[in-house]
Amino acid sequence: MKMDVRLTLFLYLVGIFLTCLLVGDLIGGKLTSFTVPGLGQHLVFSVGQLSFPLTFVLTDIINEFYGRKVARKVTYLAFWMVGIAVVVIYAAGKMPWWSVATQPDWTGVDPASFDRVFSNALRIQISSMFAFLLSNVVDISVFFVLKKATGNRALWLRATGSTMVSQAIDTAVITALAFGDKMTFPDYARTVLSSYEVKVLAAVAVTPIIYGVHELLERRFGLAPAPAEVPVADVGGSNEPSQA
Repeated sequence: MKMDVRLTLFLYLVGIFLTCLLVGDLIGGKLTSFTVPGLGQHLVFSVGQLSFPLTFVLTDIINEFYGRKVARKVTYLAFWMVGIAVVVIYAAGKMPWWSVATQPDWTGVDPASFDRVFSNALRIQISSMFAFLLSNVVDISVFFVLKKATGNRALWLRATGSTMVSQAIDTAVITALAFGDKMTFPDYARTVLSSYEVKVLAAVAVTPIIYGVHELLERRFGLAPAPAEVPVADVGGSNEPSQA
């Protein structure tokens, strides 16, 4: 089997998707905030949102060009890859430290730093796994319903609409699982609302990127979107010479 354009692009899309998801999970324990200019509104959200918007784009692009069943398989793959990362991090945290690294004059990563960044974030990572799985399956389904209704028109509607629905679920679930027992309900509701507002803004902001990638794949690489009635489009891997 040779690496044709369609398969090569698919591997790149999946690779970037997995990287963004894993990085977002690893840095997701840090919360930041900013005030919306002119509104005076204070938004609190996880810095994991730096990479997660790209997962929205890539889920929609894979769904658009390779079909909803392929997008689901990528979602399941991502779920298990995050699971492997969680297991490795847990195992690493249980391994004994080199005695030198526990000394006060040690300038590298010490036990407290490692635990604070990785071991203490395991709950967030596990919560994120299940919130991601549920929300991405919903995203793919909503995208399909909207595509079936609009055909190849109104890409912005199915991309933004599916993201707005799925990220409402993702935000509510991960906040409940990761921080629910540490918050009052008003704090929970405020955090969910703030995070969701950031995700909606991100979904709107990345819409031009979706159109740009869509145009690039169609015009530069000659890929056609999968019709709504086709659940699995050809991923590629023909015996034709690679053009990528």
